[in-house]
Amino acid sequence: MDEPGETPRVSVVVATRDRPGRLRRLLDSLREQAVHEFEVIVVDDGSVRGTAELVRRETEGETDPPLRFRGVRREVAGGPSAARNDGWTLASAPLVAFVDDDCVATPGWLAALLAEAEAQPGAVVQGRVLPDPREAGKLGPYSRSLWVERPGPYYQAANILYPRELLERLRGFDAEAFPYVGEDTDLAWRAKAAGARIAWAPDALVHHAVKPLGPLGALRIAARWTPSIRLFARHRELRAEHLTYGLFWKGSHYLLVRALLALALRHRARWLALWLGAPYARHLLRRGAEEGGGPRAAPFYALYDLVELVAVARGAVRYRTPVL
Repeated sequence: MDEPGETPRVSVVVATRDRPGRLRRLLDSLREQAVHEFEVIVVDDGSVRGTAELVRRETEGETDPPLRFRGVRREVAGGPSAARNDGWTLASAPLVAFVDDDCVATPGWLAALLAEAEAQPGAVVQGRVLPDPREAGKLGPYSRSLWVERPGPYYQAANILYPRELLERLRGFDAEAFPYVGEDTDLAWRAKAAGARIAWAPDALVHHAVKPLGPLGALRIAARWTPSIRLFARHRELRAEHLTYGLFWKGSHYLLVRALLALALRHRARWLALWLGAPYARHLLRRGAEEGGGPRAAPFYALYDLVELVAVARGAVRYRTPVL
């Protein structure tokens, strides 16, 4: 690490809640970074198990090698937006990198982010995210991980760097409008509206945990996206970049709506129903082959899409913006 009296080149901010094992792996990966002029700020968002002791040990330098570390405790959980805001406002570096507590940074992560930030001063720099290869065996229809293999349109805070000056100008994450979902996307699109460039650093790679959820857990994830639809009401440009045919949140939603129309027409216009429904059937089979479960997982994927479609439609009504 850099000397305590020196200003670090970058501040790494991590919001965490009740994942001490995951957080420990992340911090260990930060000890192995190819660059050393950075500080780490961990914001404990109301954890109730294990995290406080881990943060204490890091703060008191009981780990080897010690990190330049600051721990912050929120007694009442406020969500990742508020936690990240608490973190970056304490940063002493001119650049702030965000990474999630369920990620592991590769050794060249920070060096690649810094190289791109220095090549394009003032830019927001997004890095690559892939599932943790050590947990690849857990991937399947009932698990969750993260893939970021190109810049945008979500600009996930699992791996992204902002100039501190830009965060100050934008007042950070909007914790009131987006306390838990969509906060990172909203911040990036506000940054773009303010004139910031988005740079892509493919060598800045972090690995994201693979979380087994079970069928019910996966469906709970599908049902949680209602608040994120506010993004499309606030950022009209996001519609053009993200939505399928300017209306559908996912291509699978478009195919599902076609299939639902096919069901309604199956007794009246058989050939039209077949034309409408066949693409979704092919999609489900391909999805089972690519994401796991094979043909037997097709009913689950269809149910998942239906739950997600209802959640999105609820958000469209709530925020008065047409999205399916």
